[in-house]
Amino acid sequence: MIYLDNSATTPVAQEVFEAMIPYLTTEYGNPSGKYYELAIRAKEAVEQARINVANLINAKPEEIIFTSGATESTNMIIKGVSDYKKYYEKKGNHIITTKVEHKATINTCKFLNGEIYSNSDATFLIGGKPLKVDRGFEVTFLDVNNCGQIEIEDFEDAIKDKTILASIIWGNNEIGSLNDISTLYQVCKNHSVLFHTDATQVVGKLGIDVKDIPVDFMSFSAHKLYGPKGIGAAYIKSDDYGIPPFSALLHGGEQESGMRGSTLAVHNIVGFGKAAEIALREREAKNKFYKELDEKIIKIISDLPNIKIIGDLENRIPGVYSIIVDKKDFNNERFLKKIGNRIALSSGSACTAGQPSHVLKAIGLGEYTGKVLRISVSYLVNENDIGELLSIINRL
Repeated sequence: MIYLDNSATTPVAQEVFEAMIPYLTTEYGNPSGKYYELAIRAKEAVEQARINVANLINAKPEEIIFTSGATESTNMIIKGVSDYKKYYEKKGNHIITTKVEHKATINTCKFLNGEIYSNSDATFLIGGKPLKVDRGFEVTFLDVNNCGQIEIEDFEDAIKDKTILASIIWGNNEIGSLNDISTLYQVCKNHSVLFHTDATQVVGKLGIDVKDIPVDFMSFSAHKLYGPKGIGAAYIKSDDYGIPPFSALLHGGEQESGMRGSTLAVHNIVGFGKAAEIALREREAKNKFYKELDEKIIKIISDLPNIKIIGDLENRIPGVYSIIVDKKDFNNERFLKKIGNRIALSSGSACTAGQPSHVLKAIGLGEYTGKVLRISVSYLVNENDIGELLSIINRL
């Protein structure tokens, strides 16, 4: 099979797999233990992995909190910061995000402003539907340009005196366009607003340095950079007093500095750390590979009739190509089923499978939802693999 769905998940690198094996077999200690070697070695492995992940983005190890993935990290940050700011500073209740965020951000924000709710919130039913719950937060979902990027002027205009947090995706998971995170962060600092970015699709692909682009919070996952599923990280910038306090998403033990109670998944954390180590070690070579591959693939696609690349061709995630196949009888879901045993790719985000794309709608291409394919490559493929897919499409 030609695997072209790496934005959904990457394969686990062999070196990562081998690093994990001992912690699934002989090194099974709980790192929260204190007095015996199995526990001590497990804790040392976790802390080495934390160093490796921190090094990948040039952070301090204590600024990395391990979670189950970017979705949990995003929930933890947005909900935790909102509660912290409201309780301690009483500054306000306004959050800014965009209409093209990952569902983890959009639905967390809708939870806070009462647009969605959990069953436990509904004591009474009216017309078969739970009562809307007012959690006291206002959220602005900003429009974007036709490449899916936020306009700086629109962002600054949306900030109010009561704005406490902005959450803006770094690289779009459906169409690959990059936002100007550095400028957005500076706008936030000018207005004393905290800034979070979902960097799931760019960590390990772009050279990220939180000293150079000092965001307050960042979410990302291991399985987008050849690590295991079920493990991610929240980056939380520290100040002179350490990590700023905010409400934990998972209350329990004192793991992760008391910010994320739960027994640590040592094998996954070790795998994440090894994946981060490899990504940093091979970043220069892989950046060169992706740049050369991008140039070839964009030229091939551009020369084909009835196929168009969506998004910003300059400021984009390397190796991600969202294309419209503008042919009368083409339907992406039928096409994917037809070629599924031969080529793996998707019609968009794995987290919105089976639903119309909110990203395409936001950039004015909602009518093409059934004609879009997302191709996302890895260092394991080449232009011939892409050429085979495009040749199949072109013959339809």
